[in-house]
Amino acid sequence: MRNRQGLGRLLGHRLGRPFGWLWAAYGTSALGTWLAFGAFPLIAIRVLHAGPAEVAALSSVGAAVGAAVAVPLGPWTEFRRKRPVLIAMDLVRFAALLTVPAAFALGVLTFVQLLLVSVVVAAADITFRAASGAYLKTLLPAEDLLVANARFESTAWTTTIIGPPLGGAAIGLLGPVATVLADAVSYLLSALGIRATGGHEPRPEHRQAARMRARDLLDGWRYILADAALRPLFFNTALFNALVMAAQPLLAVLMLGRLGFAPWQYGLAFAAPSIGGLLGSRLARPLVTRFGQHRVLVASGVLRAIWPVGLAFLGPGTGGLLLVIGVELGLIFCCGVFNPVYTTYRLERTATDRVARTLSAWAVTTKATTALLTAVWGVLGGLLGPRTAIGLAGVLLLATPLLLPRRTTAPLSEPAPAPAPGRL
Repeated sequence: MRNRQGLGRLLGHRLGRPFGWLWAAYGTSALGTWLAFGAFPLIAIRVLHAGPAEVAALSSVGAAVGAAVAVPLGPWTEFRRKRPVLIAMDLVRFAALLTVPAAFALGVLTFVQLLLVSVVVAAADITFRAASGAYLKTLLPAEDLLVANARFESTAWTTTIIGPPLGGAAIGLLGPVATVLADAVSYLLSALGIRATGGHEPRPEHRQAARMRARDLLDGWRYILADAALRPLFFNTALFNALVMAAQPLLAVLMLGRLGFAPWQYGLAFAAPSIGGLLGSRLARPLVTRFGQHRVLVASGVLRAIWPVGLAFLGPGTGGLLLVIGVELGLIFCCGVFNPVYTTYRLERTATDRVARTLSAWAVTTKATTALLTAVWGVLGGLLGPRTAIGLAGVLLLATPLLLPRRTTAPLSEPAPAPAPGRL
């Protein structure tokens, strides 16, 4: 009877109308992003006839420069109301992406424009994530953060499952520029959804934000490195994400080149396992309720690191395809459990007046590390071969659990925010 009541609370947990609009806005923009997945490289290749180096620059250089641009935006965001910042970042992404189909229609689209748009979008992404974490912490009481983050995570994996196939069909019918337009519109709809959350957001303490000093740019990193719980988690997530992403281009080269997989098989190998992320995110809260937050954080953090090394044994044919699907399914399931637990743990450990700077520093580091290791693994793939480089990334990932927090640390003692207006 108790288990049935617990399940009912999980499935029927109401977080209120403001969160509902925020959740809808997130889902809309996430779907738009996945609809346009791979559109920029396709535009660069098919429309602008770009070479491999230019295509690689769209993801690596664009992300790295965007991260650098976002560095001063973290402290700037901290001392402003977060909802207007979220709306502004959505509108910035909408306007930036809209220039691509407009320039294409006028026949003036260039590679430099694509690169600049990728920089603007990357910087706005980081700022949006930082502001959204801070906004969520003021919108909901602490006991509801895991439920909210699990819903965001399940939405992310759902859009991952349905977005690329729909986007691929749209690209085939209308071309890649059409999916960029759809992505732009999704950010406009997201801005409207966030505006609909309504309510009164208190103004943060104003600390001469207009006269930001150079040392303020490092506040987020100083806060993370001074916290015994956040510091290891910071290094763990940055290194894990970077190593996983660095191996992806080499895996594409191995599968689509040497092993002769068809593009649809390559797409299937990464779309189908996303179901594991949806399942993992649904199980995150029940697992934390039963085993405790720290135990689930460490267990899922360890388990997600053991899967990628299996990709080094990838072979041709059906067996190879099943191997990739199996490895990705295990990896994504563990990430589906880990991500909402870690996101909630990070919010609980961060003081409310430091959330935007902390999350901004975290995202900047993750993007920059990913861009750097992607470039390094590209060189290693050329020197050692893609299979060996993929295996090396997998071996290094086995060491990342050593960077997980080793002991339970109580969350910061802060007064819980008042329930949002209209909360159910």
